[in-house]
Amino acid sequence: MFSEATLARFAREVAKYPPEQKQSAVMACLSIAQQEQGWVSPEAEAGIAEVLGMPAIAVREVTTFYNMYNQRQTGKFKLNVCTNLPCQLRNGQGALEHLCSKLGVQDGGTTADGLFTVQQCECLGACADAPVMLVNDRQMLSYMSNDRLDELVDTLAAHAKQGA
Repeated sequence: MFSEATLARFAREVAKYPPEQKQSAVMACLSIAQQEQGWVSPEAEAGIAEVLGMPAIAVREVTTFYNMYNQRQTGKFKLNVCTNLPCQLRNGQGALEHLCSKLGVQDGGTTADGLFTVQQCECLGACADAPVMLVNDRQMLSYMSNDRLDELVDTLAAHAKQGA
Protein backbone atom coordinates (compact mmCIF):
# COMPACT_ATOMS: atom_id res chain seq x y z
CA MET A 1 0.00 0.00 0.00
CA PHE A 2 2.86 2.40 0.78
CA SER A 3 5.78 3.21 -1.48
CA GLU A 4 9.27 2.05 -0.53
CA ALA A 5 10.20 5.67 0.17
CA THR A 6 7.29 6.02 2.57
CA LEU A 7 8.16 2.78 4.35
CA ALA A 8 11.73 4.03 4.71
CA ARG A 9 10.46 7.27 6.22
CA PHE A 10 8.28 5.26 8.62
CA ALA A 11 11.35 3.23 9.62
CA ARG A 12 13.33 6.40 10.37
CA GLU A 13 10.54 7.62 12.66
CA VAL A 14 10.16 4.25 14.38
CA ALA A 15 13.92 4.13 15.00
CA LYS A 16 13.61 7.19 17.25
CA TYR A 17 11.86 5.09 19.91
CA PRO A 18 12.71 1.95 21.89
CA PRO A 19 11.45 -1.15 20.04
CA GLU A 20 8.72 -1.80 22.61
CA GLN A 21 7.40 1.77 22.11
CA LYS A 22 7.37 1.99 18.33
CA GLN A 23 3.68 2.94 18.39
CA SER A 24 4.91 6.35 19.59
CA ALA A 25 5.68 7.08 15.92
CA VAL A 26 1.98 6.95 15.00
CA MET A 27 1.56 10.71 14.51
CA ALA A 28 4.66 10.99 12.36
CA CYS A 29 3.57 8.02 10.25
CA LEU A 30 0.10 9.50 9.78
CA SER A 31 1.68 12.76 8.60
CA ILE A 32 3.93 10.91 6.18
CA ALA A 33 1.01 8.91 4.78
CA GLN A 34 -1.00 12.10 4.33
CA GLN A 35 1.90 13.79 2.54
CA GLU A 36 2.03 10.89 0.09
CA GLN A 37 -1.70 10.38 -0.45
CA GLY A 38 -3.23 13.75 0.43
CA TRP A 39 -5.38 12.25 3.15
CA VAL A 40 -5.45 9.36 5.63
CA SER A 41 -7.66 6.59 4.29
CA PRO A 42 -8.90 3.67 6.38
CA GLU A 43 -6.48 1.51 4.38
CA ALA A 44 -3.59 3.80 5.34
CA GLU A 45 -4.63 3.58 8.99
CA ALA A 46 -4.64 -0.22 8.75
CA GLY A 47 -1.22 -0.20 7.08
CA ILE A 48 0.24 2.06 9.75
CA ALA A 49 -1.25 -0.14 12.45
CA GLU A 50 0.46 -3.15 10.89
CA VAL A 51 3.82 -1.36 10.65
CA LEU A 52 3.62 -0.21 14.26
CA GLY A 53 2.16 -3.43 15.67
CA MET A 54 -0.89 -1.77 17.16
CA PRO A 55 -4.65 -2.15 16.71
CA ALA A 56 -6.11 -0.28 13.75
CA ILE A 57 -8.69 1.32 16.05
CA ALA A 58 -5.86 2.91 18.05
CA VAL A 59 -4.52 4.54 14.87
CA ARG A 60 -8.07 5.64 13.98
CA GLU A 61 -8.41 7.27 17.40
CA VAL A 62 -5.36 9.42 16.67
CA THR A 63 -6.55 10.29 13.16
CA THR A 64 -9.95 11.43 14.39
CA PHE A 65 -8.65 13.30 17.45
CA TYR A 66 -6.42 15.75 15.58
CA ASN A 67 -7.78 18.04 12.87
CA MET A 68 -4.46 18.08 11.01
CA TYR A 69 -5.23 14.65 9.55
CA ASN A 70 -7.56 14.72 6.57
CA GLN A 71 -10.09 11.92 6.82
CA ARG A 72 -11.26 12.51 3.27
CA GLN A 73 -9.72 13.99 0.17
CA THR A 74 -9.40 17.76 0.27
CA GLY A 75 -8.73 20.50 -2.22
CA LYS A 76 -5.25 21.59 -3.17
CA PHE A 77 -5.57 24.33 -0.56
CA LYS A 78 -7.13 23.42 2.78
CA LEU A 79 -8.26 26.54 4.62
CA ASN A 80 -8.97 25.96 8.32
CA VAL A 81 -10.58 28.90 10.09
CA CYS A 82 -10.59 28.98 13.88
CA THR A 83 -14.09 29.31 15.29
CA ASN A 84 -13.28 28.63 18.94
CA LEU A 85 -14.81 31.11 21.41
CA PRO A 86 -12.01 33.72 21.52
CA CYS A 87 -11.91 33.80 17.71
CA GLN A 88 -15.72 33.91 17.62
CA LEU A 89 -15.54 37.08 19.68
CA ARG A 90 -13.24 38.58 17.05
CA ASN A 91 -15.25 37.50 13.97
CA GLY A 92 -13.87 34.01 13.34
CA GLN A 93 -17.32 32.77 12.33
CA GLY A 94 -17.69 35.76 10.02
CA ALA A 95 -14.35 34.92 8.37
CA LEU A 96 -15.49 31.32 7.83
CA GLU A 97 -18.81 32.45 6.38
CA HIS A 98 -17.08 34.97 4.10
CA LEU A 99 -14.75 32.30 2.69
CA CYS A 100 -17.62 29.86 2.18
CA SER A 101 -19.66 32.53 0.41
CA LYS A 102 -16.76 33.68 -1.78
CA LEU A 103 -15.94 30.12 -2.82
CA GLY A 104 -19.54 28.87 -3.06
CA VAL A 105 -19.12 26.01 -0.58
CA GLN A 106 -20.47 25.06 2.81
CA ASP A 107 -18.28 24.53 5.86
CA GLY A 108 -16.28 21.37 5.17
CA GLY A 109 -16.90 21.61 1.43
CA THR A 110 -14.54 21.59 -1.52
CA THR A 111 -14.89 23.79 -4.58
CA ALA A 112 -16.00 22.08 -7.79
CA ASP A 113 -12.55 22.62 -9.32
CA GLY A 114 -10.92 20.80 -6.39
CA LEU A 115 -8.84 23.83 -5.52
CA PHE A 116 -10.16 24.84 -2.08
CA THR A 117 -11.55 23.07 0.96
CA VAL A 118 -12.87 25.36 3.69
CA GLN A 119 -13.52 24.13 7.20
CA GLN A 120 -13.72 25.35 10.72
CA CYS A 121 -11.22 24.17 13.28
CA GLU A 122 -10.59 24.40 16.97
CA CYS A 123 -8.08 26.63 18.71
CA LEU A 124 -4.95 27.47 16.75
CA GLY A 125 -3.36 29.11 19.78
CA ALA A 126 -3.28 32.67 18.45
CA CYS A 127 -6.39 34.15 20.05
CA ALA A 128 -4.98 37.69 20.24
CA ASP A 129 -4.47 37.64 16.45
CA ALA A 130 -8.01 36.56 15.56
CA PRO A 131 -9.48 35.81 13.21
CA VAL A 132 -6.79 33.26 12.44
CA MET A 133 -6.54 30.44 9.95
CA LEU A 134 -4.22 27.67 8.88
CA VAL A 135 -3.43 26.98 5.22
CA ASN A 136 -2.61 23.37 4.33
CA ASP A 137 -1.84 22.58 7.98
CA ARG A 138 1.40 24.54 7.64
CA GLN A 139 0.99 28.31 7.36
CA MET A 140 -0.73 30.31 10.10
CA LEU A 141 -2.33 33.60 9.06
CA SER A 142 -3.55 36.25 11.48
CA TYR A 143 -5.93 39.24 11.41
CA MET A 144 -7.86 37.81 8.47
CA SER A 145 -10.27 40.55 7.46
CA ASN A 146 -12.57 39.97 4.50
CA ASP A 147 -10.15 41.92 2.29
CA ARG A 148 -7.21 39.77 3.41
CA LEU A 149 -9.26 36.60 2.86
CA ASP A 150 -10.14 37.73 -0.67
CA GLU A 151 -6.49 38.51 -1.38
CA LEU A 152 -5.41 35.11 -0.07
CA VAL A 153 -7.91 33.21 -2.22
CA ASP A 154 -6.99 35.21 -5.31
CA THR A 155 -3.25 34.69 -4.70
CA LEU A 156 -3.63 30.94 -4.15
CA ALA A 157 -5.83 30.57 -7.23
CA ALA A 158 -3.33 32.48 -9.36
CA HIS A 159 -0.50 30.33 -7.96
CA ALA A 160 -2.41 27.17 -8.85
CA LYS A 161 -2.98 28.39 -12.43
CA GLN A 162 0.74 29.13 -12.85
CA GLY A 163 1.61 25.64 -11.65
CA ALA A 164 -0.95 23.96 -13.93
